[in-house]
Order: sequence, then structure tokens, then C-alpha cells
Amino acid sequence: MKKLVCICLVLSGILLACRKEGAKSDGASVGENSESAVDIHNTRNSVNWEGTYTGTIPAASGPGINVTLVLNKDESYKLRYIYIDHESEGPLEAEGKFSWDSSGGKIILDSDMVPKYYRIGENIAIQLDIEGNEITGDLASSYVLNKNQD
Repeated sequence: MKKLVCICLVLSGILLACRKEGAKSDGASVGENSESAVDIHNTRNSVNWEGTYTGTIPAASGPGINVTLVLNKDESYKLRYIYIDHESEGPLEAEGKFSWDSSGGKIILDSDMVPKYYRIGENIAIQLDIEGNEITGDLASSYVLNKNQD
């Protein structure tokens, strides 16, 4: 009889341990709602987004605009536009703070300078349109800034 009780206790312990492990593996613990479980893995907390992103984007009246976007860990930024063939006019610059959208994949610069939306990915920052949507069409790939590997 003692053996049967011991076996039952061991099996109960194993089942309880498996149940707790299963609850953790889906990203949510007991009592969490599904919304907080969704927020666990996103660009903001899963990608090394801090750094300097550069690229050349299209310009309406010229060969392009050299863009440098610096994102700092404290959620501050520096943005610099230099129009190719108009370098003597000086750069357009903005700096300040940025915030993350609710999905944790897009940043919004606190600037009046347009554009102010960027989708952040693994070693890239994609400039978005003035409403925060991805740019489509033949030039869509021209709005990707690549992270410098310092």
C-alpha cells in the first residue's frame, strides 16, 4: 500500500510540473490575458535596434537624399537628411525622443519633420509614409535604411 501511495505522489508531482511548464512555454503564465502574451516577443524587446541606420531614399527633384537615423537605448534619436547635389544648402536635422507603437514594431519620432514613422526590423529601419503605412510600388525597396555594423 505504501508503494502505491508513493507512486501516486510521484505521478502527481510529475503531472503538476508538466502543467506549469506547459503554461510557461506558450508565453503566458496562469492569470495573464492573451493581450499581454502577444506583447512578449516584438521588435522592441527582441531585436538589437539601437544603432545607426543609413541609406539613400528617392527625391522628387534630384538623385536622392542621404539619410542617417541614430536610435539610442534611452529612446532618443537623431535624424539627418542631406540632398545629393545640394549638399551646400546644408542638412535637414531633427533630434528628440521616439515612442513605440502598441505592436512594438514601429517607432514614431516626436518631430514635425516628415516622415516620422519607421518600421524597425533586424538590422533595418523602413521609412513609412506620412500616415505610418509601408510605402508600396516600384520604389518601395528604396526606403530601407540599413544598420551600420560598427
